[in-house]
Amino acid sequence: MHRMLFSYLKRLINKESVAIKIKTPEQIEGIRDSSKLAAKTLKYVEDFVKPGVTTLELDALIEKFVRDNGATPATKGYRGYKHASCISPNEVVCHGVPNQYVLKDGDILNIDVTTILNGYFGDTCKMYYVGTPSDYAKKLVETTKECLCLGMEECKPGAHLGDIGAAISDHAHANGYSVVYEFCGHGVGLKFHEEPDVQHIAKRGTGPVLKQGMIFTIEPMINAGKARCKIDRRDGWTARTIDDKLSAQFEHTILITEEGFEALTDVYGDF
Repeated sequence: MHRMLFSYLKRLINKESVAIKIKTPEQIEGIRDSSKLAAKTLKYVEDFVKPGVTTLELDALIEKFVRDNGATPATKGYRGYKHASCISPNEVVCHGVPNQYVLKDGDILNIDVTTILNGYFGDTCKMYYVGTPSDYAKKLVETTKECLCLGMEECKPGAHLGDIGAAISDHAHANGYSVVYEFCGHGVGLKFHEEPDVQHIAKRGTGPVLKQGMIFTIEPMINAGKARCKIDRRDGWTARTIDDKLSAQFEHTILITEEGFEALTDVYGDF
């Protein structure tokens, strides 16, 4: 789940310092376990993503799986949010509220899950195809996955946080897509949202220097049309593309290691 960019911009204006928590080995193990469960949850729900199923039914399955595995869904009760996941079909960029929407053949769907296991947080999301997607939709999804991969490849001690956003935005723009800038990734592990904010459009050589023991999410949101979003006034959460064109997103929780990175939520080696 994503963090609004506005707090980051405010800090820049006020020239406030950004304190990024370096995790201890014990904390890393706890965050790794929670991250694995979040990934397993997305794998579990995959078989249920099919035409005729509602997003509310998927959310119920997700909550049961998380709780049956000794954890709690971090989104439930977060700032009044009532569900165990965010489920965002088609033109929904992020924070889609599970409801009575019935999946239909050709839909693309993002499911975002954050687990709390033994006090530690793991955060991940991925795209699903409902039935057979169009070539148009499939290209967007595949490019978004590539954007995440390229962003992760920038993760190593001594690199700058801005290098991640530069790699993502360069690839998205080269393929004719836009990058959402109103939401961003974030530090995670001991809390749902920590420092730093991870922007998906940035300049190389900018931002904090990455250090071993940092943990944060990379979660690019790539739009087929314009980058802007609009928030649904009815629920106050669901963010849609401003032009109603498709959007896609993938997310991993990333640990900076001695020589590079570990994607803590990439349990199945999909990336």
